[in-house]
Amino acid sequence: MSRYILDTNILLLLLRQDARWEIVFKQHQLDSAFNFISIVSIAELHSLGLQNGWSQRRLAQIELLRRDFVITDINLEEIIGKYAQIDAFSQGKLKSRPLGDSARNMGKNDLWIAATAACFDLELITTDNDFSHLSPHFLTVQKIDLAIIK
Repeated sequence: MSRYILDTNILLLLLRQDARWEIVFKQHQLDSAFNFISIVSIAELHSLGLQNGWSQRRLAQIELLRRDFVITDINLEEIIGKYAQIDAFSQGKLKSRPLGDSARNMGKNDLWIAATAACFDLELITTDNDFSHLSPHFLTVQKIDLAIIK
């Protein structure tokens, strides 16, 4: 059974009660005991909630994620080191591992999520292309195309 870390955009499907969450959940046989969320995603969700005026009920649902999934911290030397490697790699400046393409600017939160996935050997489930250049160099990425999930 694969172990996954869910990107923030996947968690938004769950919080919005989007029917596509159930499809992703079933396709990947997600089980909260074996699947992870970065503390960075929890912070991103709280920020989105404040910016978009989410109700107290929806904000409380974010905290329920802490109960339903394994939450990973980023305050680990291994994750900090992997963050630095992934950032340098994405900029084409990691001498031991050339990018072989033009530099990619990753958001800092995405870097933390990718570093966490790489350190814990977790497959990353996301809906965007921000992580694609990291596979297979650092982690495995499962990109979900929401347009084809109905």
